[in-house]
Amino acid sequence: MQYEIKQEEKFRFIEEGQGEPLLLLHGLFGALSNFTGQIESFRHTHKVVVPILPLLDLDLLHTTVGGLEKFLHKFIEYRDYKEINLLGNSLGGHVGLMYVLRHPERIKSLILTGSSGLFESGMGDTYPKRGDYEYIRKKTELTFYDPKMATKELVDELYETVNVRMKAIKIIQLAKNAIRNNLGEEVSQIKQPTLLIWGNNDTITPPFVAEQFHKLIPNSELHFIDKCGHAPMMERPEEFNTLLLKFLRNLNEPAAVA
Repeated sequence: MQYEIKQEEKFRFIEEGQGEPLLLLHGLFGALSNFTGQIESFRHTHKVVVPILPLLDLDLLHTTVGGLEKFLHKFIEYRDYKEINLLGNSLGGHVGLMYVLRHPERIKSLILTGSSGLFESGMGDTYPKRGDYEYIRKKTELTFYDPKMATKELVDELYETVNVRMKAIKIIQLAKNAIRNNLGEEVSQIKQPTLLIWGNNDTITPPFVAEQFHKLIPNSELHFIDKCGHAPMMERPEEFNTLLLKFLRNLNEPAAVA
């Protein structure tokens, strides 16, 4: 399914459907295609918004998680979204966490899946080797429980990125900045209802990370998906969407009177 990428001011984004905003944030190696299953499913009930984060377009000084959060803030202000259901995968979750902590008034709920922000084991440990396609393929496979999910198209896209020296430098800078700026106890300040969906076989943000998020965020619920890695919304979209739909529906149901 192809969706129109809108261009307004310095922002590029997809916006499909009507209703409450469901805003999706991709990760460090993410793309719009990561959320095809969610766009298609939720555009019938929500205004699904996917901003293209300028991971490799910011200057080096602002190529940080904080720099991405400021970009997100400007985008949300520009579009004047309110009552946002904010969903983030991997680095996108980290950006979302920072946004909720700084601008809670615009956020109705938070959904994290394979989110960084407490701990992650990723590209920051080693420099991506330029020209080494096999290395990049193996790195891509680590994202998933089923290595077949690392299609040639995905690997080619990542290979093309890290084979450009400045882009590779920015990727490493973002990955290391995310680790240096982990949030820890700060996430306990989040008051919004929070849904945590995690792959039981995530090796980048392992299950204990999800347990820690659940422990720290007061109004949170945690679900694990078996035989699933770091990107549940891609690898197990049906289970992911079922959990998300139930969560979003419960938000709008009146509380039971005792």
